[in-house]
Amino acid sequence: MEKLTYTVVEAGDLLGLSRATAYDLVHKGVIPTIRLGRQLKVPKVQLQAMLATKTADPVTIETK
Repeated sequence: MEKLTYTVVEAGDLLGLSRATAYDLVHKGVIPTIRLGRQLKVPKVQLQAMLATKTADPVTIETK
């Protein structure tokens, strides 16, 4: 069965980001998440949509 969500760390790995940077971008609202109980999950569809949008309209994201 195909995964519908990723953990923040898994999404960060897919994007080539460190764990700390991935969580920083989650808290800034750059990486979309949903909360399932106490877990933060990154929906695969929203991550793909975010990448399509960011690729079409490049922006610089400040991480600090």
